[in-house]
Amino acid sequence: MISGNPLDAIRSETPVTLEFDMNFEPAYGEAVPVAPGVVRVTAGNGGPFTFKGTNSYVVGSDTLAVVDPGPEDEQHLEALLAAIGGRPVSHIFVTHTHRDHSPLAARLKALTGARTVAEGPHRDARPLRIGEVDALDAANDEAFRPDIALADDAAIEGDGWALRAILTPGHAANHAAFALDGTGVTFSGDHVMGWSTSIVAPPGGSMSDYMASLDKMLERDDRLLLPGHGGPVGAPAPFMRGLKGHRKMRERAILERIRVGDRTIPEMVLAIYRDTDPRLHGAAGLSVLAHIEDLVARGLVAADTEVAIDGAFRPA
Repeated sequence: MISGNPLDAIRSETPVTLEFDMNFEPAYGEAVPVAPGVVRVTAGNGGPFTFKGTNSYVVGSDTLAVVDPGPEDEQHLEALLAAIGGRPVSHIFVTHTHRDHSPLAARLKALTGARTVAEGPHRDARPLRIGEVDALDAANDEAFRPDIALADDAAIEGDGWALRAILTPGHAANHAAFALDGTGVTFSGDHVMGWSTSIVAPPGGSMSDYMASLDKMLERDDRLLLPGHGGPVGAPAPFMRGLKGHRKMRERAILERIRVGDRTIPEMVLAIYRDTDPRLHGAAGLSVLAHIEDLVARGLVAADTEVAIDGAFRPA
């Protein structure tokens, strides 16, 4: 048990200004140069969770790599093949196994003979609890199995490029970013995006893992992040410090709602996310649950029963 006001335990974290960039023109069907030797092709699967669509990246000039082939979509496959332009593809990298990122890997592999690379197949951050349902289960690509499972800091060398794994669990348990060695460019998947915070939804995601992965990325000296959705992040370190400050601000908001008497996650969502699109309130509730799991583990919040989306919570 933590004595005194639990807010005091995290008030020392000074919030950092966080500005999202919504000015992104995807140029569907076109290969858009975004860094030396890298072009972006954006799928037309825009929505509340995917912004303007999923970004796939083609890396190299002769024998290529593809990062995040994207959803099962015929037009996107045709656009990717046009960007590849008949050149050989040696590897297909997948940042994580959500259905907007990995399903097209199977068809692209069949057409090119490339080997698939990822941290591993889909898995949850923790087991489902009794009576619990994975609200985002339909978003998971359970069929994907990489040909090559990369450990942290392991690299795949290609024709004039090398991609190094940075394991970044949080948004998904098997999430990995991929650094393009020697360039300061990293493909950040859904871990860091310029248009929005990343959804962290148990049991697939874990807030404690996400925050640790954010600190891990902050230790790097990347100059450019190429995310799974939205435009490039051109100043990664200050932006990620802003993301960290935002999460700490959300912690404070949850602790304050519990202190004033909110006991359930729906009550907290209505207060904290009152200006958010109601279509996102379900995901917001899962994000609050992720924070509460972390806060309970740290002794800042107590649960009357098991920590769950329908649980009751109180100050520790």
